[in-house]
Order: sequence, then C-alpha cells, then structure tokens
Amino acid sequence: MGPFVPNLISDQLNLVVALLLGLAFGFVLEQAGFSSSRRLVGVFYGTDFTVLRVFFTAAVTAMSGVLLLGSAGLLDTEAIFVNPTWLWPAVVGGIVMGIGFVIGGYCPGTSVCAAAIGKVDAMFFVAGGLLGVLGFAEAYPFVKHFNDSSALGPVKVFDSLGISQGAFAFLLIAAAVAAFAATTWIEKRVAPASAPSLRFARGRHVLAGAALIALGGVLLVLPDYKSRLLARVSGGAYAGAHPVPVMTADELAFRIVDHEPNIRIVDVRNPAAFAARALPGATNVPTRSLFGKEWSPLLAPRHVRKIVVGDTEAEARKAGLLLEELGYENVTILEGGFPNFESTILTPATSAAPVGRWAADVLRFREDARAEIGRLTEAARHSGAKKPKAEKKIQGGC
Repeated sequence: MGPFVPNLISDQLNLVVALLLGLAFGFVLEQAGFSSSRRLVGVFYGTDFTVLRVFFTAAVTAMSGVLLLGSAGLLDTEAIFVNPTWLWPAVVGGIVMGIGFVIGGYCPGTSVCAAAIGKVDAMFFVAGGLLGVLGFAEAYPFVKHFNDSSALGPVKVFDSLGISQGAFAFLLIAAAVAAFAATTWIEKRVAPASAPSLRFARGRHVLAGAALIALGGVLLVLPDYKSRLLARVSGGAYAGAHPVPVMTADELAFRIVDHEPNIRIVDVRNPAAFAARALPGATNVPTRSLFGKEWSPLLAPRHVRKIVVGDTEAEARKAGLLLEELGYENVTILEGGFPNFESTILTPATSAAPVGRWAADVLRFREDARAEIGRLTEAARHSGAKKPKAEKKIQGGC
C-alpha cells in the first residue's frame, strides 16, 4: 500500500494535494495571528511568542509524522528532497531576513498571508520582496562567487551531529517543551497584562508537555523501516522459513551465452567490486539501494527472472529475501556468490573438475562460456551500460 509518495500520490495528484495543503496552511497561519505584524515582531520584544510556539509545533508535528510514517513503510523518506546548504550565504541571508522581519513586521510567507486579507503594509512588504528578488537577479553576476561559496550539500542536522534521527527528534521535542515553558515565563513578566500565555490552562499544558516528551521517547527508540526489514531478512530463522531458489554457476553461464531475454542479473556487491569485474548485462544495486523506486522498471515484471549475485551466497540470499519482502516476484540467487561463478566459469582452471559421465562436455561448455562471456563483457565495456533514471526527489518547503 505504501509508500504514499510516490506510489499512491502521483505527480498529477501531488498538485491537487499541494493546493489543498496550501489552503489549509494559509488558513492556519491567519488563525494563528500571523497576519498581524505586531504579533509577529512580539517575539523580538518578549511580549508575544506565538510565532515561536507555532513554528515549534509545526516542526514537531511534521517531524513526528515523517518518522512514524517512514518507520511504518508508508513514506519513503529517501525520496524527500533536502535543500542544499551554502553556509555563509545562508548566514548573510538570515541576517538580512531578520532585519527585514524586525523592521517590516513580516517574513515572506506571513506577508503573503496578511496581504491576502487586505493588509496594506503587507502588500508593500510583498512588493518590496519582489523588487529585492529582481535586484538580486540583476546583481547576480557580481555576487555569484559568494552565492555559490561554502557549499555543504544536502546536509542533515543529525548527520552533522553524528546522532540518530530518533535522538535528534527527542532533543528537538525537549527543546520545544523547554522553549514553551521559558517563553511563557518571559511573556508574563514582560507583558503581565496582555501576554497570550495568560489564557493557558496550566494543567492541560503540563499534560501536553509530558505527552510530547513521551512521544520523543517513542521516536528515540523507533526502528528505521529499512533497517528493521534488513535485520528481519538477515536472521537465520527467517531465511530457513523462506527458501529462495538457487541457480548454479553453469546454469547462469548457459543463460548468459544463450542471450535469454527474460532474466535480469542484479549484482548487490559494492560498486568497487562491480566495477572491477561484472557479468554481462548485470545491474549493480547494493542491497540497501533496492528500496529505491528507480529500480521498479527493472525488478517489477513478474515474467522476468531476477538472479541476485553477491560476494557470498548468504549476501545474495539476504538481498533476494528483501526483494520478496518488497513485493518483487520470481527471484533466484546465484549459488556460491560471484566468487564461485568466477572460479567455475571465468577461471575454470582453479575450480574442481566435474565428475560423471558428462564431465568432458561440462569442461568444454565452461571453456566456450568463458570465451563468450569475456567477449560480451568487453563489448559492454566499450558500449557503456545504461543507468536507470535517477529517482525524482519530492521537493517542498516554506
């Protein structure tokens, strides 16, 4: 059934969902008082921290939803676009925006919200923002070097801190609860007659804070969906209860040289090993990358036999079981992994000689297969293998 994106929410439906969410977002902003410049700048004077509370509430809600849906396998978190970070341009931009926020009373999003209900000052703010965009575009050749400096890429805070997503979620929730308590105390002392926190029911807010901390505890120990699924298929008991068909090296070699159209060789070894030596027509998909939706066209056809090749047979079995857990069918693993194929077919002199009535025929086949596979490998190297289309990231933001 999942994930919601991109399985259940297509690009076309995404436009409808975005429109509805945009309407709801604007409604909530206006109801929260974000169309009032006095309320917005109150956070800088200690008289009204509604903005901070709403931002923290939105962050905790979105973060918790993403982590819970991701853990349940209903949302592919790796499909979410993460804005790249340019450190010093972001610092300068934040300073400019902060000064504009204090002077004008709005940020870009809230100015549009206020302009939509007829606030004249917000309309001027929006017009000024558009003129600023135009001015930056005209001046871009002069600031391009600085604008593109200190690129850090799509970094995430928890990666930078070296902690798990769950640990960061717990820390953010704890910070939010502490901020709610601290700002309530500040408001009542700076604006004892008009502080919004005067209307808060103390008992209910204490219970809400405790519930948030409890939620943080859940997120702290919440297992990642992909890690949980990989751990499940790695267990010996699970593998014993879910046998995967096994293909010998000789059979795979025959299917390769016979140019069988209904097979897909999925090599789950690391990219370096795959680049050093790979089978003709094989596609390199490290095990954890099998979750990516860009591989669906390769793996989804039921009539196509997916032959999984790993460094060991155990690695291939783990990947094969994962493919079956992900809903793919007709999966087979290579017996003995790639080293067995290499010693049996690619360098037959190092393998044990076959025995039995057909031993001479088997040896002759292996010699012919080695030559043909070598020719196919060389031809593929010169032609260049086609890579699957990169998975489209789901973009968004405020």
